[in-house]
Parts: sequence; C-alpha cells; structure tokens
Amino acid sequence: MKQKPEGKSNSKVRVGIDVGGTFTHAVVLDAETLEMLEKVKVHTTHTAKEGVARGIIDALQLLLDKAKIEPERVTFIAHSTTQATNALLEGDVATVGIVGMGSGVNAFMANISTQVGKIELAPGKFLKTHHRFIDTSQPLKEEAVIAVLDDLVKQGAGAIAVSEAFAVDNGDNERKVVELARSKGILATCGSEVSQLYGLKVRTRTAVINASMLPRMLESANMTESSVRGAGIKAPLMIMRSDGGVMDISAMRERPILTMLSGPAAGVAAAMMYLHISDGIFLEVGGTSTDISAIVNGKARIKPGEIGGHRIYTNTLDVRTVGVAGGSMPRIKSGNPGEVIDIGPRSAHIAGLKYVAFAEKPISLKSRLIQPFEGDPKDYLELSESEGSDETQARYTLTPTCASNYLGLVPDDDCAKGNHEAISAAFESLGKELSTDPKKIATDMLTLASAKNEAVVQALIKDNKLDHSMVTLVGGGGGAAAIVPFLAKKMNLPHKLSQHSDVVSAIGVALALIRETVERQVVNPTNDDILRLRDEAQTAVLKMGADPASIEVHVEIDSRANIIRATAVGATSVTDTDKLKHDLTDEEKLQLAAESMHAQTSTVTMKAGTDHFSVYSGKATAKKFFGLLQSEINPIRVVDRSGNIRLQIRDGDCLVSTPSESVRAINQLVEAHSQWGDAGKVIPSIFLLAGPKLVDLSGLMDASQVTTLSAPEVEKLPADAKVVTIASIDR
Repeated sequence: MKQKPEGKSNSKVRVGIDVGGTFTHAVVLDAETLEMLEKVKVHTTHTAKEGVARGIIDALQLLLDKAKIEPERVTFIAHSTTQATNALLEGDVATVGIVGMGSGVNAFMANISTQVGKIELAPGKFLKTHHRFIDTSQPLKEEAVIAVLDDLVKQGAGAIAVSEAFAVDNGDNERKVVELARSKGILATCGSEVSQLYGLKVRTRTAVINASMLPRMLESANMTESSVRGAGIKAPLMIMRSDGGVMDISAMRERPILTMLSGPAAGVAAAMMYLHISDGIFLEVGGTSTDISAIVNGKARIKPGEIGGHRIYTNTLDVRTVGVAGGSMPRIKSGNPGEVIDIGPRSAHIAGLKYVAFAEKPISLKSRLIQPFEGDPKDYLELSESEGSDETQARYTLTPTCASNYLGLVPDDDCAKGNHEAISAAFESLGKELSTDPKKIATDMLTLASAKNEAVVQALIKDNKLDHSMVTLVGGGGGAAAIVPFLAKKMNLPHKLSQHSDVVSAIGVALALIRETVERQVVNPTNDDILRLRDEAQTAVLKMGADPASIEVHVEIDSRANIIRATAVGATSVTDTDKLKHDLTDEEKLQLAAESMHAQTSTVTMKAGTDHFSVYSGKATAKKFFGLLQSEINPIRVVDRSGNIRLQIRDGDCLVSTPSESVRAINQLVEAHSQWGDAGKVIPSIFLLAGPKLVDLSGLMDASQVTTLSAPEVEKLPADAKVVTIASIDR
C-alpha cells in the first residue's frame, strides 16, 4: 500500500477512523487499489461533553477537507470507539431496571438468578440495578407489564433489561416486554438479544451491562451518524467490534456491549487484513503502552469477556497490554557508575516531556531525576536545556524511541526516525554524567523494555501452542520501531514493521470485515444443527451488507461445553486484491515458502496448485524428549499469487481432487491422520482451498461434520476445478 497525494477524481474510497488514547487517526484509501490517499489526526476528546464521538466527527471533517473527497465517493466508512470502555471505567452508565421472568417450578430460581444486584465495573465504580419479577406461568398481561416498567422508571431506571429462564428456546415473552418498553420511549434490551447461551445469571448480567450503555452509546451513535449524513455520505456507517470485525450502526444500537475494547481490535484487524499475518505475534506500540495479540492460521485469538472479574456472554480479542512503549521514561540510579534500573510505566507524553529524538537540533542538556506525579518513583530522567530560566527551558527525556534510533534500529522511512545528532549528543552527555558507555545506556533501556514485552509474547506463544519456528513478530503503531526490532533480536525471531505504522489501526478499521458470531448450546449436534447455525451466521452478515461472494463461515464445536459457534465474515464489496499486485513467478513463491520454513529451496517442493494458491511441502526433523527421539515431519505453506503466506502448518499432508471427489479426499486424510486419546478419536484440522477461498474446517469432531460444511464451499465450483484438501497433523 503506497501513499500518493490524490486518487482518481471519480474513484471510490474507504474511510477508517481509529480512536486512540491520545490521538484519533483517520485515513482514506482508494477502494480499488487500497492506496492511502490521505491521513489526519486530532486529539482524542475524552473530556468533551460528547465524549470521543466529538473527535471522530472532527477527524472525519478534517480528512474530507484535506483529501478533497466528494461525499458520494465514500463507499465504506467505519470507526473504532473507546466510548463503551470509558463508560465502564468511569461508571458513566445508566441505572438498570431488571424484569426477571420464569414459570412453574423454575420461577423461584429464575427470580433469584435475575437479581444481579450492584455490579462492580471498575474499582470504586458500580452499576446500580432495581429488580422486579413476573411469573409467566400464565400469558403476559400488557397492563401488568406496563405497571412493572413504570415502577422501575420511578425507582430511577434509565434503561430496562429483560431476562427470562430458557428464553434461548423461546424469547417471545422477552421480546414482548422489550417492545412495550420501547413503545413508551424507554430504552430496553433482553437476554436472548445479546446471547443464545444457557446460564440465566450470566445472560442476565450481560443484558444488564448492555442496557446500562444504551443511553450514552445511542447519544454518541446518533450524533456520529448525523454528522456523517450531514457531510453527504450515504454509505452505511460501521462500528468496530471487540472481536475484530465491524457491525452496522443499527446492530450497535441493540448491542453496544460488543464495542468494548474495539480500539485494540482495530490494530489486530490491520494485522490480518493489511499485513496478512498467518501465524505470528502482533505488537501495536504506542507512546505509553503496547497491545500484544496472537494470530493463528490468519485468525485472531478470542477469549470470553469479563467485567469486574465476572464473566459475560460476549467475546473479545485476546489482547494483552504491557505498560512500556515508545515513549516510556527511564529510571536512573545515580552513582559512579550510574545505571538504568527500570523503564516505564510513566511516559514522556503523560509527564509533559518531549522526546530528544524529535528535537530539531542538538541541544546542550542537563539531567535531573524527577517524580512526574504524586505516587510515582522519584528517579525518572528529565533532561532540560542548560541555558535559560526554568519557565523557558524545553523539557525532554530519553525514551526507547531515542535508544532504538541511537543503536541504528529504526529504518530511514519509519515515522519514529529521529534527529541522530540530537540523540547522540544526549546519550553521550548522560554517559559522561553516569560514567557509563552511552551505548550501554541505550542497550539497557531496550533490554528492560524487551523483558516486559517478552514475558507476554512467550505466554501468548505457549497459550496458543504456536510453533516457535513459524512465529514472526510484527510491529504496528507509531512506536513499533522502538520496541520490535530489539525484542525480535533478543528472542531470535524474524520481524517486520508495518508500512504507515502510525496509522495502521485506522487502516485496519478501513479494511475490516463485517462479522457476526452465533452460538448455541446443543448436546450431540446433528449435521443439520451445524448447517442451520452456519446459515444463521451467514444471513446475519448478509443483512448488514456483506457481499455474498465474500462471505466465509467458520464453525467450531466445544464438546466440553456443548457449544456450537459459527463465525461469519464478509466484505461490503469484493476487491480482487490479487489483481492489484504483481503475480509472482513459481520460483519467487518457492523462495518465499522456503524462507518461511528456514530451508533451502532444493528441499522444498510444490505439492499442489490452483488458480489462486500454491501449496509447498518441505522436510524437517522434530525432536522430543531432549532430542532423544526424532521423527520426520512435512511442513506445509500455502502461498497466494501475490506472495502472501496464507497458511503455515508445522506438519501436514494434502490431496488434490475435483469438487465431486473432495469428500473422498477429506475422509482419506482424516482416516490416515486421526489419533486416539483419552477422549477417543481426534481428527486432524482440515483446510480446503476452494476457488479463491481458504476454508477453515478445523475445530470439528468427526469427518461427517467436516464434509457437511465443505459441501456448500465446493458445490458451485466448475466440475473440473481443483480442490486442495490439507490436514494439519499433531504427532
């Protein structure tokens, strides 16, 4: 993706707006070429009356003016938001009236389970609730429901959450109460609207938190949408979800809880859609903190949501935050020699200091140790000009950005590239004061920063069972060059830095896919159950505007919890990105595959090829029990026409077939590579290359489920098309 001054005057564009802790960034991309046409940033408006929505609107208006984009050219517009997260952290939520319901022998327990009381959102911040119960053994009476609603509003409820036992099987009563509330102008939601999983207490808690956000989030959404429409943009307004996809604004109005942590999700979306990471660790490095996440088989890892230590029925990306980044301040132990003893969590920006790296010219600086805020350690480094009064002196500090520049780790075209003369002068001056080699000071700063990030990276590799040999560290965010190159060298891992790293999250928002996840609890699901859920997820993203040709659905089964989960993703319009890039030759793709395997090209062979993908296999040795046992494995890489590695498998096998023979190929690979354990037969993870799609059929229990879900993917292919079935073997 190359930046250019302006696109074709009639080309369609995509707009992405990312709300960060300090700045709100906005970008506009050419919808066909995906070239970045313009970028802007404004300060994030945490304290504005309108919240962060004010900054979103300001960024959009500035972007359209600066890029000279006519509103009718905008075909896609989306933004992330910290509004929901801020509301929870600050307790800026409505008091919620709970209407609990149940019938017969379940009424007593339903009454108890729907009384969730006061919910702690953050230390010292609580969500207040009032509760009323309706026995639904007899049909609901409208006047009785209205009386309950009126009573809750009189108690101070600003929104209503309706929750009935077993409403996941039949939600008619919940929907009726919600409709009555909305007809009276009361904001309302219900348990079956936010989750289809059993567990009345957790479902009620989720509905209550969702309801508490409605007043603030609807105000923000209405203001943002009004601004977008006022600018003449007719494209649907999309909002980033916490699982890395986007949803339309009407879906957000029903389930604002899904936008929690949508800020970090934007960076992960960029890692998948822009940087095409198949297996790796993505580090989005800001000035104060680093958000770290794992991507496996081209998908971000998901975890159940929690608020105040309590589980809720919504999924979020597994993003882990470390309090060290590009602007972290060093702590110094004075002496002869002195040394750097820690770095962070206080950052230069928060402390009101400038980076030496971005000084316009070398400055004579004197050092002193400060306590930026009450409660902070008193040994943070501040550098100030040797001349001038305290009021006129510019105040600086050295940061990992400065250290990485000093050690030559920042590429020339990176946004973190600083003034080398100013940086060198500052490190050499500090080195004299501490009687220490200035390069050691810089190295110690980065070593301390790396140790904090490395612990999290190693945990993500372990938790997600990533093969160390296939992991790449990928850096995004304005501070990526300050952290990632040194960390990668320390961990002996390959790394790459994102192009346009300072706005990579906004790019991720602009490229994000519409996403919906549907979950059901079903004991011993039939193939019809699985197909029904797949179709429901696909229909949901179609309703939000996804192009049918772009939709992919991944179904997984959690046998321990008896949960079927279908996740559908799709683009609002199909852009054939293969045509936007130069097709690589077979030799070039072979070289990329070999490099990914850390092997010589002579040991790698092309096992299969289609119009869209090439499949390469190599040979390697796996060691167990401290090297006493060895076995031969066959690494597999799937490379698309443009050279993106779309799938990495440590040990695998593949077969080529026609669409009609794909069932036979699946069964053959499943039988050849299944293993037996305490839980019985465990089948290998199966992937399908069908036309332009790489279909993920992992996470299923048996071959019949795999073939059931593969059928819709191959049925429309030409009879003579090549279908490649790949098995991931866990020896």
